Parts: sequence; C-alpha cells; structure tokens
Amino acid sequence: MARLTKKQKENTAKVEARVYSVAEASALIKEISNTNFDPSVDLAVRLNVDPRKANQMVRGVVTLPHGTGKDVKVLALVTPDKEAEAKEAGADYVGLDEYLDKIKGGWTDVDVIVTMPSVMGKLGPLGRVLGPRGLMPNPKTGTVTMDVAKAVSDVKAGKIDFKVDKTGIVHAAVGKASFDAEKIAGNARELLTTLMKLKPQASKGVYMKSIFMSSTMSPSIQIDTKRFTEQ
Repeated sequence: MARLTKKQKENTAKVEARVYSVAEASALIKEISNTNFDPSVDLAVRLNVDPRKANQMVRGVVTLPHGTGKDVKVLALVTPDKEAEAKEAGADYVGLDEYLDKIKGGWTDVDVIVTMPSVMGKLGPLGRVLGPRGLMPNPKTGTVTMDVAKAVSDVKAGKIDFKVDKTGIVHAAVGKASFDAEKIAGNARELLTTLMKLKPQASKGVYMKSIFMSSTMSPSIQIDTKRFTEQ
C-alpha cells in the first residue's frame, strides 16, 4: 500500500467519521483539495438496484446549474444543412464523413458526440470504438436529435449524462475544487434530486444507500442520504 504524504495525512485527519450535509461536504472538499492543479469534484452514489435487470437500470441526464468547469469538446456529426447551426451553438468539430473516417482510424479526441437520427445508421459500425469510451450518441441523453443547436448548447452549458455501473454506483463530476462551495453544493443537489426522481419502481427498500464526495487525490466525505436537499 502506498504511503501517505504529510499533506494527505493532514487532509485525511480533517474528515471526521460522520455523515455531512451537502453544504458541509462542499466546503470541506475545498479545504482538503490541496493539489497543484484544479481537480474535479465527484460524487459516488450507491443505489439499491440490480443493473443487470432492465427494470432497475438508472440512466439519465442533468444540467448542472453552475456548469462542470470543464471545457467540453463537442463533435457534431451532421448533414451539410445543419452545419451552420451546430457551429453557431459552439460545437468544436462539425462535419460527417471526414470525421467518421477519422473515428474509424481511432480518433476519439472529444468529450461528447451530437448527431441526427438519419446519421445513426452510419455510427452503428463504429460502436466498438465509441461504446467503450462512452461516446456513442443516444436519444435518451438528448445527443440524437434534429435540434442539434440545442443539444450542443446544453452540453456546453453543463449538461451531463450518467449511468449506474454494474456494481450499482453512479459516478459523476459536479464541478471543480476552485468553484465556490455554494456552487459545488448546488450542482450536487441537482444531481441527487434527479437521481431520486429516477428511482425504479422495482427498487424496494432504501434506494440511496450511500453518497460520497471526493476530488482527485482527496479522501472521501460521506454525505447524509436523508438530508441532501438541505441548503
């Protein structure tokens, strides 16, 4: 096991063995994120679901009110008549066949791909490249649509998609450590509230089993699952 540095030991000691409110955790995460870069702040939410069963899959999208803090690179795979609106909305790359060829060659230097229903047929053969990287557009996340401009704008404004993993945990970034604590808390509450709304009917008992907040290289802070909506 790797030995903790002096700073890591100090940060770990600041996290008490108790559950915190979202506001408390958001303030503390800034205090213990002592790195020479601006780390992401992440939530790990364990849900009482069995993702192997279709009626217990939790997947959705949420627009974080204060954005992600990341410069999200968007590729719009569209027909020529949609190129202008995609560019105006802020897409970093716009086109079709030339980018399909680049992806076939292994290029995936983007964060999100937005496309149109008529183009999805061409993306099917690229599933092996895009799928494992989470880049395959999906109508459920709003990235397959005729309103390309809105889809691009939403992503640029802080829209993220999430999906429960095979262990029943949803991982999502809710900002950067440089954000004000209130902005981190606001983003976290928005994600958690959205998750609650997506509770499958087949999920019995306590739905949200645990919530942990952490940043890159920081210790985790446990959040109270019963009062995360408090200001």
